[in-house]
Amino acid sequence: MKKIGILHGKERSFPEAFIERVNSKNIEGIIAEPVRIDKVMQGESSGYAVIIDRISQDVPFYRAYLKNAALCGTAVINNPFWWSADEKFFNNCLSTKMDVPVPKTVIVPSTELPTDTSGESFSNLAYPMDWDNIFKYIGFPAYMKPHAGGGWKSVYKVTDKEDFFEKHAETEQLVMMLQEEIIFDEYYRCYCIGGKYVKIMPYEPRNPHHLRYVADFKPDAARYKLMEDIVLRICKYLGYDFNTVELAIRDGVPYAIDFCNPAPDAELTSVGQENFDWVVEAAATFAIEKAQAQVEGADNLTWGEYIKRSANKEVLYK
Repeated sequence: MKKIGILHGKERSFPEAFIERVNSKNIEGIIAEPVRIDKVMQGESSGYAVIIDRISQDVPFYRAYLKNAALCGTAVINNPFWWSADEKFFNNCLSTKMDVPVPKTVIVPSTELPTDTSGESFSNLAYPMDWDNIFKYIGFPAYMKPHAGGGWKSVYKVTDKEDFFEKHAETEQLVMMLQEEIIFDEYYRCYCIGGKYVKIMPYEPRNPHHLRYVADFKPDAARYKLMEDIVLRICKYLGYDFNTVELAIRDGVPYAIDFCNPAPDAELTSVGQENFDWVVEAAATFAIEKAQAQVEGADNLTWGEYIKRSANKEVLYK
């Protein structure tokens, strides 16, 4: 029997529906259940062929558990090694090499010194930084957000340099990105599962959170195909099996705004019934595919094109 587990926190609607959908398919030799951890022994199997990870970004113990499981042959969705290394600023940098339009973006150091450091730790950092050229490059208004992590935490709109410095002072030890504002005509949030199943959802980030999926944008066939190609290209290079990509359309051009979301919102109350049904079905289908292909003791993880080309010393971008 091959077990498919889902590792989750306080969310309930997606994990429960996912388990029910996998089991309702009655695939011989496959069963889904919540992951149960009562001990973690080095080099010992987790007992799961597949684990969908929805919470290790917030629980380091779970991330360590998943790495051990992956080493023993579990197909972890998403790859815990890459997820540990990835962050949003790198995603933007990579996109510039993949010909995916992204907002102009810079990173700025934390306003407070990181724990266990002093001013001497920053001998290589110019002070003050070249703020005039940074602000000229980005322009105002702009958005400031953490360079890593998810959700709408510590996100600021800044209107000028004085506003930037005032709000930056609130961010403590966070490393922040300063990003050009894309004034968009349409906006989409796109699920991508298994590097092949794509759901493009009209999305309005200016609405209250519970109304953001209430949007009436209707892309024509050409724009839909363009967005789908961008979503697939991004997830192929990053190697995420389960991700969302946010696209802002300005003058007909899709700009990738946020595309490092390996545990994206899938709660029924926020995404709506139609989107919820789609993500449950696609996730169940893909998890079964991964379980059927899983080989005990082998590397069953998905590795992105960036890592694979780097390991093979190929030209990274063609």
